[in-house]
Amino acid sequence: MDTLSKAASRAGRLSLLLMGAAVLALPTAAPAQKKKQEEAPKGPQLSPEFRKAAVPAETAIRAIRDKQRASLAADVAAELAAAEPLVAAAEAAAKTEDDIYYKQIFRLQIEDQKIQAVAKGNVAIYRQRESALVAPLTALLANPKSSATDRGTYANRLGEIAYETKNYAEAVRLFELARTSGYAGPNLGLNIVRAKAEGGDIAGGLAALKQLIDAEQAAGRKAPESWYLYARSKTNSAKMMNDLLDWSRAWVAAYPTQKNWREALVFYGFAGPYKLDKRERIDIFRLLRVTKALSDQNDYAEYAQDLFDVGLPQEAKAVIDEGRAAGKVPATGGPNGLIYADSLKTIQADGPLDALAKRAAAAPTGVLAAATGDAFLGSANYARAIELYKLAMSKGGVAKPDEVTMHIGIAQALSGDKAAAKATLQTLTRPPRQEIANFWLLWIDSVAAPTA
Repeated sequence: MDTLSKAASRAGRLSLLLMGAAVLALPTAAPAQKKKQEEAPKGPQLSPEFRKAAVPAETAIRAIRDKQRASLAADVAAELAAAEPLVAAAEAAAKTEDDIYYKQIFRLQIEDQKIQAVAKGNVAIYRQRESALVAPLTALLANPKSSATDRGTYANRLGEIAYETKNYAEAVRLFELARTSGYAGPNLGLNIVRAKAEGGDIAGGLAALKQLIDAEQAAGRKAPESWYLYARSKTNSAKMMNDLLDWSRAWVAAYPTQKNWREALVFYGFAGPYKLDKRERIDIFRLLRVTKALSDQNDYAEYAQDLFDVGLPQEAKAVIDEGRAAGKVPATGGPNGLIYADSLKTIQADGPLDALAKRAAAAPTGVLAAATGDAFLGSANYARAIELYKLAMSKGGVAKPDEVTMHIGIAQALSGDKAAAKATLQTLTRPPRQEIANFWLLWIDSVAAPTA
């Protein structure tokens, strides 16, 4: 069972709640001594033949229901056996429109009681036998004597049965009919979502789910996390990658835990079908770092190695220092120890970053300025990083201007200038940089950025 199915109602299957919609209270005959004009019935018009047969049938059904409620299972079987011919006799006697309506109610009630007697509270057994309800429910749905409220209830119940038998198109039709009839059960919206999605209309189902989430938010409530997980599961299985990214970000926005940040970012950056180069992956690692979603020494080693490989030993050292301080990276030894040692040597050989910045300012293109900006970013000197990145863009000649723009936005975000960061990152309109920027924008909106 999928997560959205679990979020939908597990209960209520064994008790139709239809009985309350049309509980019988057969009208008594008008006194014979009253004048003819006073005898005009104001309620159901029942034929004498049906009234005579219906009273014992109704009495028998009420007795069965009372015993079901009192869990007197041993007595129910005998009562059902006695009630069946009484209901059949009432059905045979029905003549007027009201007779027919009430006989349909009788049949629905006794079929429900039969199933409950066998199921004894077992939902699976009840579902195996609930097809016996289709005929009386369908008859009542079509009967003009049924109120609009009752028709909504009947349509919803038929929709549930159609869904259980995987007749999803019919389930959608019936659920929509229930809604237009005024039925407002708590699971109707989710049932429409599931029926559409399971029937192949994933886009339609998730559009309906988005409406439910918006309605919850408008009411001041947070939609259950299982709704987002259902959407992610469906879009992933259907390879609807753009939709999967949208739902992943919506999920993290609603539930911004370290675990959820990690799952969404790792899938996009490393485990999913997306192909990112090393520099693009570093920007995913950076976001994992600021959301504190780096998990273990392997995460730190991979991140630090990528940094070292692209010429950012300052950031590689800082990442390993942070992992050691968090107790996730051993103080010595292991792959992180090797990367750390190599990073220290490279930092010493490269000399001070200010000297690199002077060389970048004198260079004919912005290539060295962009690289030096990355070094300042990795050293958490965000003001100098922004200065060098902007110098790089003004000089031109950089191979990937979108990368430099993204790094300006990241530096602005990490410095605490969220407004400037959002304005910068929103200028990125081509994947994968746009997709990475959207994750950073989500962090800016949902997590307070640290001050410089």
